[in-house]
Amino acid sequence: MIVARELDIRVVDTISVKSYDHQTQSEPVVIKSPDADVVGDGAGVLIVDDLVDTGRTLEVVRAHLPRAHVATVYAKPLGRAQVHTFVTEVSQDTWIF
Repeated sequence: MIVARELDIRVVDTISVKSYDHQTQSEPVVIKSPDADVVGDGAGVLIVDDLVDTGRTLEVVRAHLPRAHVATVYAKPLGRAQVHTFVTEVSQDTWIF
């Protein structure tokens, strides 16, 4: 909500993707999507995430919203290609708490 307030964004929604079953990584599955009538193909949509790791989860999100702009706080090398904007690049073996 801080980002929305600072950018004067009035509509905030979420897309939820599950990619872990307990502690085991699995195929990413969308479990909650934003209203397609509102977001369309993602033009004018900003997707914000804390971390892109392998990029598999963002591949699924970008398939739903191909024209959205993707921003993350942390980007690892394997997922870097899925992100338009990031704050800090970290090594692939870095664990983010």
